[in-house]
Amino acid sequence: MLKLIARTGITACVVAAVAGVWFTSSASTAANPSPPVTAANDTPGYAIEDFNYPGADRVQQDKGIVLKRGDGHIVLAECGSQDGLMEIWLRYRQDHVCFRVTGNSGYLSLEIPAVYAVRSAADQSSDVTMTVDDQEAQYSIPKGAAKPVGESTDPDGRDFTLLEISTSK
Repeated sequence: MLKLIARTGITACVVAAVAGVWFTSSASTAANPSPPVTAANDTPGYAIEDFNYPGADRVQQDKGIVLKRGDGHIVLAECGSQDGLMEIWLRYRQDHVCFRVTGNSGYLSLEIPAVYAVRSAADQSSDVTMTVDDQEAQYSIPKGAAKPVGESTDPDGRDFTLLEISTSK
């Protein structure tokens, strides 16, 4: 019986404390209402894809090429890491840069100076847009084929910059 009285007393104290807190907060809220809070303030913002090339600053620093925007189907790859890569030959580095091409089509906006040849990926044809002296030149390269572009085809041997790559199956 003593235990029952003790439990009842403790329960009554807890109820009284909760009621006191509730009454005090209700009274202060009525006197000083706080601005309404909407659920939007507590939810994270939307992730919006901007199609900028991830890690482009690092690539520019390491390789001297500017990768701008793309759809993710043309990505920089280590030359020789697999068969069928797209290859871009550069005069200024006497080297080449490779890209892995995936999907049925792809797009990449970039800047690579002094490009003189392009080999399409094994299973994708390529269209490249280049510029020199504010003039654009476009080249189509069949699947798996290599083709001279830019300064290799220019009678004046001017320094062309590769601006865009589009691919399709």
